[in-house]
Amino acid sequence: MSPSSSIPDAVRMRGVSKHFGGVRALDGVDLDVRPGEVHALLGENGAGKSTILKILRGVQPPSAGTVEIGGVAMTSFSAEAARRLGVSMAFQEMSLVPTLTVAQNVFLNREIRSGAFLDDRAAVEEARRLFARMGVAVDPLAKVSDIPAGHRQLTEIVKATSAPCKVLVLDEPTTALSGNEVERLFDYVRQLKSEGVAVVYVSHRMDEIFRIADRATVLRDGRHIVTAPLAEFTLDSMIAHIIGRRSRGFSDVVRETAEVGEALLEVRGLVGEGKPAGVDLTLHRGEVVGIAGLLGSGRSSLARVLAGVAPSKAGEIRVGGRAVAIGKPSDAIAAGIALVPEDRARQGFVAFHTVESNIALPNLASLSRGGLVDGVKAARLADASIERLRIKTDGRRAPVRSLSGGNAQKVVIAKWLATEPDILILDEPTAGIDIGSKSEIVTLIRNLARSGKAILVLSSELQELLAACDRILVMSEGRIVSEVSRHDLDPGTEAGEVDALLHAEQTLNTLMQQTRSQAPREMAR
Repeated sequence: MSPSSSIPDAVRMRGVSKHFGGVRALDGVDLDVRPGEVHALLGENGAGKSTILKILRGVQPPSAGTVEIGGVAMTSFSAEAARRLGVSMAFQEMSLVPTLTVAQNVFLNREIRSGAFLDDRAAVEEARRLFARMGVAVDPLAKVSDIPAGHRQLTEIVKATSAPCKVLVLDEPTTALSGNEVERLFDYVRQLKSEGVAVVYVSHRMDEIFRIADRATVLRDGRHIVTAPLAEFTLDSMIAHIIGRRSRGFSDVVRETAEVGEALLEVRGLVGEGKPAGVDLTLHRGEVVGIAGLLGSGRSSLARVLAGVAPSKAGEIRVGGRAVAIGKPSDAIAAGIALVPEDRARQGFVAFHTVESNIALPNLASLSRGGLVDGVKAARLADASIERLRIKTDGRRAPVRSLSGGNAQKVVIAKWLATEPDILILDEPTAGIDIGSKSEIVTLIRNLARSGKAILVLSSELQELLAACDRILVMSEGRIVSEVSRHDLDPGTEAGEVDALLHAEQTLNTLMQQTRSQAPREMAR
């Protein structure tokens, strides 16, 4: 119990351990979460966060230890048992059914009925009210497969909070959100907190943790490292607890002046189905260009059109000075353009396939002879990719699902690098990745540019853009409305590295808010 109150802790875990065969995922972990607090759960990928959340959610029983919710012991472990005790969770990988509407997903397995019949109209109206309570507009009648990633994430959160709960787990809730949407989510979390809901907040974004959390618990290698109020942490000390050594995350990325070469990608008046809505941009050899923008700005739509995943309606794309027609992904690959997609779990890799087979997938033509894949070539390609990107794995035969988030992302990058592209487009390249792996991915991006590739980075994490990019374009409603050099965002030599990064982030965020209000209203929604 909390030392200042007789009210039982919302969550009380004591000596929780979990073994998978000979692997110890958790080793005697204690965790207390109080009613009406936001408690950050932190750690690198593989630290044990997912395992302890699965136990809390009732998906897995502990091998040892006890779990209490609101003073009531969990004696059986199932999702339904946890729900009855008041535990709800918004999943990072999302639990939505793509073929159902937003409203149907929100009330899945808890359908609103009128007598013996489903009351779809009431479900739509209630879903609309729940989104309005969060301060966001998502169409309850839209099919989930047709809405952008940010709206799917908001739907997941609304689904988790559509029924009263004592404990709400938010697992990487802002990976697809940006700007105003994050602010509205934070306001919503504070409202739930004021109502006595205990919020377990999982995120690799340190700026979010310092803004929203009251206390934090850090896990490392399956063990409890520290629990303390946020006021007792600095950014440096928190990262040191998480990774076990001193680091400043993105501030550790070594930045060198880019040696910019000829224009590799030139886009003029590019129009897609809705978005993009007339984009002009130029990308040179050896530079990293970032694209920032609020939710719905059209960043991912632009990436899909450039990669041939979505059709273009008008405009011109030139690669190396030559006009190219891109109507499908194979056209983009042939032109030297590769896309690392936003949703790596659904679009980037096949989780149960090996590292080798995932890397081979877009390279089957070059790896095949007489219609059969050359196993020796495929193995050599996988081994070379593992060494080049320093992928931590048991070997090329390991399934990708066994890798950490950062290493799984490296596999996705590796498979597209194997196509030998000149132009690499990365959509949210560090989403859901721990702070140590984020700096590794950004360093990899900088090294790829230095090797002569032209790289386009789309991200809702402004610190990532500031660490990775030479210049940043701002999108709003399908158009590029502003451009700023990374150098112009530096506050001066008197600022420390961490302060400089935070200053630049604030400046860029202000610019995005301004350009949103200035964007022409006739642009495609």
